[in-house]
Amino acid sequence: MCQHQPLCPSADSADREAALHVAHHPEQGWSLLCNGVLIFEDTGELLPNGQVIAPHRPLGLGTGEIMTAA
Repeated sequence: MCQHQPLCPSADSADREAALHVAHHPEQGWSLLCNGVLIFEDTGELLPNGQVIAPHRPLGLGTGEIMTAA
């Protein structure tokens, strides 16, 4: 599917989020990557095969909270 040089990572590779955006809709909270992955504002993903990747944003990031060790 990808026509970029060098080729973007495939949807099943660990670095799939590094693929280039082909559609970006921040007002709706999602972007489509050239490898067919839909990435969402909350860091969740929908792979082309229908697999859902749960959000994986670190706790406290962007909320103004300070992370401390327990």
